[in-house]
Amino acid sequence: MAAAAIKPKVVVVMPAYNAEKTLARTVADIPEGSVDAIILVDDRSKDQTVAVARQLGLRVIQHDSNQGYGGNQKTCYREALAAGADIVVMIHPDYQYDARLVPYLTGIISGGICDVVLGNRIRTRQEALGGGMPFYKYLSNRLLTVIENLAMGQNLGEWHSGLRAYSRKVLETIPWEQNSNDFVFDCEFLVQAAALGFRLGDIPAPARYFEEASSINFQRSLRYGLESLNTLIRYYLHRLKICRCPLFVPR
Repeated sequence: MAAAAIKPKVVVVMPAYNAEKTLARTVADIPEGSVDAIILVDDRSKDQTVAVARQLGLRVIQHDSNQGYGGNQKTCYREALAAGADIVVMIHPDYQYDARLVPYLTGIISGGICDVVLGNRIRTRQEALGGGMPFYKYLSNRLLTVIENLAMGQNLGEWHSGLRAYSRKVLETIPWEQNSNDFVFDCEFLVQAAALGFRLGDIPAPARYFEEASSINFQRSLRYGLESLNTLIRYYLHRLKICRCPLFVPR
């Protein structure tokens, strides 16, 4: 009789900032038994996020100073790896992403189909806009995704989702410590994953935009878009051996 497959250890990480109003709902949506641990990293919230997280029984790590969205993720992944995670799922605690999708994200990775799986909020234009996504964000997401797919040889529905699952090997290979501490961290990570040969995939996820959900303004969005394009340029300069970039050198 064949030995039973060893169940991978799944750790959810939550990069948190002022999420007291939405954290409990986000945690409640994670299917029971689908994760082994939840780690919340608080980036100096000004509300009661930490208190709520502790009431929910989460493992809480507090930054001494604000590290930014990317900086928060760096702590998340360090702690998840140290906790022995085989698969790490990032969920924003602002309830913008559907935590019920966790077992589907992890199943694709544990099944050996993909190494990175994202939640794709843009299955159709009607659904994305109907979920409250601002039109300028929808349009910029579409344009950037087309460019990024072409540049990196991928076919993702969107490159800018904050719902993501990674295998341990991905996190042990990609030099994410070199990435920005700002929002472009997410784009840099996907370019790195594609450049280093990992298999990327996605599943449909509903778009949720509402008052309590975090969202960057137009100016920050514009900056993010330009930094994303700059990441592609840096990758190609590295690939053509014109200018070495540490972002694309495996750990």
